[in-house]
Amino acid sequence: MTGPGDPPEGTPNGAPGGGEDEYRSVVFDESFVRAARLQEFSADERLGEHHAPAVKTRRAWMRLGGSRQAILLVLLIVLAFGTAVYMGIRHPYKTPEPARAQPLRSAVVPLAPSGEVPGGTPEDLFAHSPAANYRVGAAGVNLPTVSRTDHFSDGQIVSALTIAKDYLVRSSLDPETVTGGSVRPLRLLLDTGQLDQFDQSLAHPDDNGQNAATGWLVRFDPRQTRLADRNVRVNGTLSATELSPDALEVTADYTFVYAVQPAPGARQAAAGQDVGKATAGAASLVTVRREMHFRLGRDDLTDHRLEVLQSSLQAGPLACSSQPADALHPLFAGQHAGSDRPAGTDPYARDRANPSLCGQLAPSAEPKPAHPIR
Repeated sequence: MTGPGDPPEGTPNGAPGGGEDEYRSVVFDESFVRAARLQEFSADERLGEHHAPAVKTRRAWMRLGGSRQAILLVLLIVLAFGTAVYMGIRHPYKTPEPARAQPLRSAVVPLAPSGEVPGGTPEDLFAHSPAANYRVGAAGVNLPTVSRTDHFSDGQIVSALTIAKDYLVRSSLDPETVTGGSVRPLRLLLDTGQLDQFDQSLAHPDDNGQNAATGWLVRFDPRQTRLADRNVRVNGTLSATELSPDALEVTADYTFVYAVQPAPGARQAAAGQDVGKATAGAASLVTVRREMHFRLGRDDLTDHRLEVLQSSLQAGPLACSSQPADALHPLFAGQHAGSDRPAGTDPYARDRANPSLCGQLAPSAEPKPAHPIR
């Protein structure tokens, strides 16, 4: 009796496994089996006029089902990558515009002396004043020790401080600027967004908190004042802090001391002022303190420009009614402020951003020359 798994005739040749041993060396891998699959035609196909064979061989591309899916997957990945690149280059969102320069806010305060203005030679006045140990000119504007911030390197901070120093030198020490000459070198240091305000301030100065020429620079009226010594004494500090990941703020607090004399043919007193007669041939000192805040973005560091955000200037000896928005009009040796008062301030005038101010120059701030000229 044959077993349930044997053919009805029994195992061929009566041997276990029959002729199976003849084909043991043949390996039927999976790809071979798939490639050898046949597909039977339907009854309708077999009854066709060409009496096609009962079976048909599957096409080679149909036998590559797995490979076809891989190719389609690759094509989809390439398409998605290309779309991402295209959208990155031609995205519908606008690039954010750089921050616009803010207008300068300024305050100019004259400091009136309590008595007569001391006179003497420039050397004697400087030697016997609080500015005796100040440095001369640009040497007095020193860069501090710097350290990097979260978003700016040491070199970038030094660049910002250097630009601010250049501005201070151009606006406070350049003889051309101080005596009412060309301001082009100073103008080149300003952010282009502030140029219109700068030009307006010099063409039509106004003590309104925005358009005072002396908010931008130190300037004397050349028709009234001349420098008795071009060696201006300077002392102060510079510092830099990170304002944002894209901007630095530089703060300057400097005192400048000038030796001045009346210009030839200058009026000795302005209309309505009783300032006394200036001492002939004597010089006097004018002390100017400037506190300034600058902003420098990354583009400003490259272009060697800055924005002047705030400026506070105090200067004396000046008369309270000297109107220093255009230029500084100092009192000279032998003159005094008298009973002068600042111009009236109207608290109802909301269009005036900066009211008229005046302070008193402390006696300790004035020189005490060893050989005064009277």
